[in-house]
Amino acid sequence: MTKDNGTKEKPYLALSDTDRKILESYRTMIPNLGEYLGEGYEIILHSLENLQHSVIANVNGHYSGRANGAPITDFALSMLARLEHDKNHSSVCYMNRSKTGVPLRSSTIPIMGENQRIIGLICINFYTNISISQLISKFQVPQSSLQPETGEIRENFAENTDELIENVLGETKQRILNDSSISSQNKNKRIVEELYAKGIFNIKDAVIKVAGLLGISKNTVYMHIRNANTDK
Repeated sequence: MTKDNGTKEKPYLALSDTDRKILESYRTMIPNLGEYLGEGYEIILHSLENLQHSVIANVNGHYSGRANGAPITDFALSMLARLEHDKNHSSVCYMNRSKTGVPLRSSTIPIMGENQRIIGLICINFYTNISISQLISKFQVPQSSLQPETGEIRENFAENTDELIENVLGETKQRILNDSSISSQNKNKRIVEELYAKGIFNIKDAVIKVAGLLGISKNTVYMHIRNANTDK
């Protein structure tokens, strides 16, 4: 990075390749987080490599007039100093105001790099003047390739992987056993195929667990998995 007079800008923090990879992973995450949270949230990702151009990703940065390449703010610097003195490097939540006087609920989250150094900051501001209609609009989720045909996703929250396997298998088994269009001899095959499509067999010992719950051999489960791969 150079200034207008051609001299080099001294970095605030020298980043390693690992540090840069960590920041890049956050850079790709920020737009998705913004899509989830909605219009009321401004999200700014700072890299501490160069404080004159610290903003490397933003969502709704126009709220505060910031774009990628903008400098760090004095308040973010004060939050950084506070975080660096906190041995736990905890996030900081606080009430703030925009430059136009809008009350903000804000949070500054440190990003840790190699050797437990703070290498970046995520600053999130919720603008309390956002309209109710804009907030509610986020509950109207757009259709995506991951959305089931029913329009509703049911997620299992289990205490351990055994319980997760049992819950998913139980739901899948009940639905397939009640489906008269699937012949009796193909029901276990369909159950295994659906469990495979849901990624259940990525869990350690899931094949053995499913085989026991279905009352079939693990070799039969493996056969159905191979067939599911072949049918792709």
